[in-house]
Amino acid sequence: MFFLKILILAFVQGAAELLPVSSSAHVIVAEKLMGLDPTSPEMTMLLVMLHTGTMFAVIVYFWKDWLRSYFSSGAAFVSTVINVVLATACTGVVGLGLQKVIEHVFMKGVPHAEIETLFGNSLLIAAALAAVGVLIIYSGVRTERKIGRLDIKPAQSCVIGIVQGICLPFRGFSRSGATISTGLLLGSTRYKVEEFSFALAVVLTPVIIAKEGLRLLKANKEGAHLALGALLTPSLVGMVVSFVAGLLALKLLSRWLESGQWKLFGFYCLAAAVTVLALHFTLGI
Repeated sequence: MFFLKILILAFVQGAAELLPVSSSAHVIVAEKLMGLDPTSPEMTMLLVMLHTGTMFAVIVYFWKDWLRSYFSSGAAFVSTVINVVLATACTGVVGLGLQKVIEHVFMKGVPHAEIETLFGNSLLIAAALAAVGVLIIYSGVRTERKIGRLDIKPAQSCVIGIVQGICLPFRGFSRSGATISTGLLLGSTRYKVEEFSFALAVVLTPVIIAKEGLRLLKANKEGAHLALGALLTPSLVGMVVSFVAGLLALKLLSRWLESGQWKLFGFYCLAAAVTVLALHFTLGI
């Protein structure tokens, strides 16, 4: 039964991760409906492993375009590295800063306070979904008829990185939805900002895997190898499922971006926020 639940979570993760609708929110709600604890080290580690499957989907889907755009010349490669490093550095500063503020100010007095304990809070998830929904709709309406610039500049990279950092502590605040919307508002073309957003995801994923792996080891000091071993096989199968679902989701995202239907994802996020609230007050999840 647990293996079946992981397959379901993998499909949800893969289908939602590469769409700007917050895969984490969808997976957490699915976990709650199946009686799992989304804040446990095992579940946060599993979620990260499923993210790895979609990370490989991103690499496969964008590889040829990245070769053409980012590796076309020495100057293009250097420019890309600068942009990615700047954005990732801003993400780290803002994301870690927010985490510390939340843990030491808003969670002051909570024993062993960790940001992960908030991941199962349905009200926060609903609020984050609503916030990113509004941002997506706003960016979609503002940029519907505009033609963006071809390249992303360092200043734009920093802003996108800051927004990505704000997303990290809040499940429901879609990373791709927020970063792509920000890039569009800053004047980038739809495809270029999508390409850059997912390049940042590939860089960020290994760091998050390491973070959650350490959290799992810390929580299971005596039986760390058993905890990791129990997750290994189902996680690997889940990664394959999320990889396949992720490729299909990327095709859909690119099609909707190019057809100017970006704002529809925002309306979906608003509907998802209402659904999460309804589930919270009716089922108590």
